[in-house]
Amino acid sequence: MAERSTAAVDVADNSDETSLTAQADQSTADGVAKNRERDTDSDEVQESTRTDGAGTTSPPELHSGHKLARRYRLEECVTRLDGFSSWRAVDEKLRRAVGVHILPAEHSRARSVLAAARSSALLGDPRFVQVLDAVEENDVVYVVHEWLPDATELTTLLASGPLEPYDAYQMVSQVSSAMAAAHREGLAHLRLNPNAVLRASTGQWRIRGLAVNAALRGVSSDTPQRTDTEAIGALLYAALTQRWPYESDAYGLAGLPKDIGLIAPDQVRAGVHRGLSELSMRALVNDGATASRHESPCTTPEELVKAIGEMPRIRPPEPAFTAPPEYQRTTYQQGTYGRQAPRPGATQPVPTPPPPLQSRTGKALKWAVSALLIAALGLGSWQLADALMDQGGKNEDPGQTQTNDGDGDDKPAAPLKDIPISSVREFAPSGSGIQEDEAQLAADGKVDTAWVTPQYRGYANFGNLPQRKQGSGLILDLGTVREVARIDIDMYRSGQTAEVLAADDDVTGPSSLSEFPQRLSELSSTGSSLRVELKKPLRTRYVLIHVTRLPEDGSADLYRGGIAEVSIKG
Repeated sequence: MAERSTAAVDVADNSDETSLTAQADQSTADGVAKNRERDTDSDEVQESTRTDGAGTTSPPELHSGHKLARRYRLEECVTRLDGFSSWRAVDEKLRRAVGVHILPAEHSRARSVLAAARSSALLGDPRFVQVLDAVEENDVVYVVHEWLPDATELTTLLASGPLEPYDAYQMVSQVSSAMAAAHREGLAHLRLNPNAVLRASTGQWRIRGLAVNAALRGVSSDTPQRTDTEAIGALLYAALTQRWPYESDAYGLAGLPKDIGLIAPDQVRAGVHRGLSELSMRALVNDGATASRHESPCTTPEELVKAIGEMPRIRPPEPAFTAPPEYQRTTYQQGTYGRQAPRPGATQPVPTPPPPLQSRTGKALKWAVSALLIAALGLGSWQLADALMDQGGKNEDPGQTQTNDGDGDDKPAAPLKDIPISSVREFAPSGSGIQEDEAQLAADGKVDTAWVTPQYRGYANFGNLPQRKQGSGLILDLGTVREVARIDIDMYRSGQTAEVLAADDDVTGPSSLSEFPQRLSELSSTGSSLRVELKKPLRTRYVLIHVTRLPEDGSADLYRGGIAEVSIKG
């Protein structure tokens, strides 16, 4: 495959020069407001000057408040080195924050930066921070990209400790899939590091600076696929151990001890997931077998995606059960309402209640109740015996079968049969899915695999995000119109608010909520499973399991849900 490598990254290895580069490798700010870069970076300047000598070009004289194309107002400079600068800006036309890279048109890398930005913009993959504009104007070249104030760099996440196995699995899976898609289009990142990987508030991982970051620094690689694969292995290694897999410190992480070489993550830190540890080594060591195992190395993101698919899927941790607080009775329930509170330290005598029904009237009442119970018991026994005798007289022929209408024409209902589910896709009315590649897990016949939502913060209704105002869920395609009689759903976790809807039998490819007018169940909180039994079979091809609210995920401020398995009978 022809590689359209517009730029490259020097991934750190055990050599002194590249380790120094990795130690100071600060990605261009592509949309994380709280992780601003330093205005100067001596190691970045060293790297830039050794690649093509472009460090002598002076950056344009710009200042806060300057406007580009009468539209982009510069607000804050977050990077200034080697002849270019990066800014947080405001798009006054669309009233949104953006990021801008600016360099002089005569800069030796201006042409390659423009080409890299335009190639990246054509990819249009939402897993990457999008390039919005790439312009040469008034002796200045500038690239406008998305600004993501609610995203967090992997560098910041690792500052507090290693990632949980499920989060590390999601990170390497999503990053590998995204880079495999980019390489299929001839694009390489080549500066993939903890500063270039972001986790959005929805839990989705995104990559910034595809091709552009490397073009700004003017570096290249003869083996871009291998370079990006090793970089992904380093990201996973850092996520599992909170250590950088080389001798030099980098990105706020301590490097490995001197003179011991590359050792597996499960030898660096106790409790590391064995499969993920092995996966990181397969990506990092590309000269034969891995350091601790004998599996073949991964040299391309596509091979890494295949290796991840062969691993047992890592499920998110179950939320810790929190015991409810002990019930506190109110003073009204305790019987002290309206009474004077006892003085502190005073012991109040507890009155002894009188024995029940010990008077003459009470004894008479007990005898009367006992007599009534004996009479009722005798009457009931006589009626039961009479009914059994009548039934025995009518059923003299023990081989005769009773029917509901006495004519003997009723037949037992035919047993229900499984209806195969042709395909499963995510219900995403806004057009943006959340875990689309896992939707098929809800219909693979395995309860231990599931379609699981990301973790949302603050609100049970999918984080109260505008694109999730109609919730989410799964659309089941039966392949053709079938008569549906029963739907069995195993929920990933109890406490989700959900309903089951169906499309009319003449609808094709429904995607909006209005295209599912037939309500099969009420919208209500579900347990660990949901069963829908219809009195009369319904003809439809598409069934929607619509989820609107998620249960807590370990704390009162985090929410996650999903669907483990669905079966349909008719």
